[in-house]
Amino acid sequence: MNILGISAFYHDSAACLVQDGRIVAAAQEERFSRVKHDFRFPTQAVEYCLREAGLGAEQLDYIAFYEKPWIKFERLLETYLTYAPSGLASFLKSMPLWLKEKLWIGDKIKSELPGYNGNIIYTEHHQSHAAAAFFPSPFERAAILTNDGVGEWATASWGTGRDNKFQIGNEMRFPHSLGLLYSAFTHYLGFKVNSGEYKVMGLAPYGQPKYVQTILDNMIDLKEDSSFRLNMDYFNYCQGLTMTSDKFHRLFEGSPRQPESDLTQKDMDLARSLQEVTGEIMLRQARHLRHETGEKNLCLAGGVALNCVANGQILRQNIFDQIWIQPAAGDAGGALGAALFTWYQLLGNNRRTPENNHDFQQGSCLGPSWNSNEINNWLKNENYPAHRHEENAILEKTAEAISSGKVIGWFSGRMEYGPRALGDRSIIGDARDPDMQTRINLKVKKRESFRPFAPAVLAEDTAEYFDLDRESPYMMLVSPVHEKHLIEPTEAQKQLSGLDRLKSIRSDIPAVTHIDYSARVQTVNRHDNPRFHALISRFREKTGCGVIINTSFNRRGEPIVCSPEDAYNCFMQTEIDLLVLEDFILYKEEQPAPTNNNQDKDKTDMPAKKTKAELRNYGLTMATVLALMGSFMWWLEKTAWPVPAGLALIFLLSALVRPKILAPIEWGWMKAAEVLGRMMTGIILTVAFYTIITIPALFMRIIGRDPLYRKFDHDTNSYWIAVKTDDQSGRPDKPF
Repeated sequence: MNILGISAFYHDSAACLVQDGRIVAAAQEERFSRVKHDFRFPTQAVEYCLREAGLGAEQLDYIAFYEKPWIKFERLLETYLTYAPSGLASFLKSMPLWLKEKLWIGDKIKSELPGYNGNIIYTEHHQSHAAAAFFPSPFERAAILTNDGVGEWATASWGTGRDNKFQIGNEMRFPHSLGLLYSAFTHYLGFKVNSGEYKVMGLAPYGQPKYVQTILDNMIDLKEDSSFRLNMDYFNYCQGLTMTSDKFHRLFEGSPRQPESDLTQKDMDLARSLQEVTGEIMLRQARHLRHETGEKNLCLAGGVALNCVANGQILRQNIFDQIWIQPAAGDAGGALGAALFTWYQLLGNNRRTPENNHDFQQGSCLGPSWNSNEINNWLKNENYPAHRHEENAILEKTAEAISSGKVIGWFSGRMEYGPRALGDRSIIGDARDPDMQTRINLKVKKRESFRPFAPAVLAEDTAEYFDLDRESPYMMLVSPVHEKHLIEPTEAQKQLSGLDRLKSIRSDIPAVTHIDYSARVQTVNRHDNPRFHALISRFREKTGCGVIINTSFNRRGEPIVCSPEDAYNCFMQTEIDLLVLEDFILYKEEQPAPTNNNQDKDKTDMPAKKTKAELRNYGLTMATVLALMGSFMWWLEKTAWPVPAGLALIFLLSALVRPKILAPIEWGWMKAAEVLGRMMTGIILTVAFYTIITIPALFMRIIGRDPLYRKFDHDTNSYWIAVKTDDQSGRPDKPF
């Protein structure tokens, strides 16, 4: 049985193919389109999944979409009803996409997958997260916790999974969201929402938790059971185009930081304070789940589960015996969750716990690969100099290059699914080099110097380097570096503050040791990635060190590379020293000088190329319209008709003789029609907002109804809302 899972239309759209319960392929659309966090329908990712499985659309049994769009639309309308007449700008921005595409997912799927005649399953957003958290895990039974910005209504949920079923017991609902709280501070600190949260987490250790109490006293009512409500007076994401309000800015005595401007100590203190609050909430959630469920294992998913600092805190508190975190924890993982929900929860198929405590995620190496012959043909076609070697020589030469201070682009096997590069599409370097962090950040990744790198460590050497007693194959846990590898700072280094603290050497693996002596650990075992394990083993033989730097193979603002061409372009546009493409090594100094082909130029406003047939049809259509117009004018007054008749003749001759000369006219016409269409749409939506939305909103306000439950309730002990238990499938066949 073949089940295709799809997530789309928010951010990080993706597709996943599950065949008889086995994950055959999964990938994000951004890797193919080269548009970071691409939210569009994952056309190319779907094509890849079907190609990997050798299937056509007609051979699919089910297609599963990761949320219910009509329920999400209901929440959107109720939000506007709550805040109207505020919110017009947000309404005008969101409604066209909703009315054009988001509400008609079924039609979109059928148009993108001609030949498919089966059922379309719609799971709820947090059901998809829960399924992605539990079903691929190594546990027969576990507690499940999901946290993100928002799905339909839910922003967090918890429940239990056993065998081939899970049950969601309670949830929190919009607008009260840990993910949106974190994103609001991300915006305030000058980083991009939905991608800059990693930067806030990396910045936090440079600051002090000065604002923790300010946040807890003013912005959030946090209960002992981890449930909370936000004071919405401080936020603007319900009705505005920003995340924070003027009251937020007054509380922290300043406007949001301008992107790319210098970071101040206040910015670092805010990041640290936010991280402390986030950690406290997640710790309370974990304790609450352990108490309520009695389970010994915990599964995590949702975008907040990518906060590996908080995950590490939960681990070190020993609240649960084992923790498993979905590596594609964000919306991309919803495609996987929807497919597995269909296979297990809906169809009731058996689920067996994997052997040797391994999970079903296959190292999350679920994307496309290129074999050596394909790469060889591509290199010859492009005339790029390369050296082909046997496997042993590849490992030897790469390990030698790392140990001599080179930065390596490593392209091997199947591309990773999720935001982390795990040794297949990686930039790697020597963790012992004190200058390597700054060098890779500024000259290779071209990003902020303060951002830390993850260590890739041999699984068998984990306890040697880190205070971690288990594997962490997906970089989802932050752990302290083992004390025997730490270096006591000098008196001068102790006096450093802010980003100057980067200059202090903190351990004998300084390139992967953050300033708080922690690291986001990736353990590498022979089972999940034997080639990457062999490379690190060879490096250890040469140097005595079983740790290297592993960071994603991409430049700032670009997705992780997918194809050999993507890898080569990144190699040539950065200061990567050599590139490994499977059995080939490419050296920078041997490559031809890059040509100025305007690869980075924004082409969104360039006229699309039309075929001769398309231009001919356009010319004939315009000639017909103008001829009819001329006939009508001749019938009316018999004077002005020559103008449209003459234009009709010009269009007719152009279409028949040289249709290409119509290209700029057609492009200008389409642009004008697009602008006019936007203007008319804006007018219609504005009228609808002030009549259909605002009038009922004012009436609801008069009678005291607040559909979003924005107020604190200090008399209650919990804000968790019980979820109906009679039908956890949630009518999966309907989008509402």
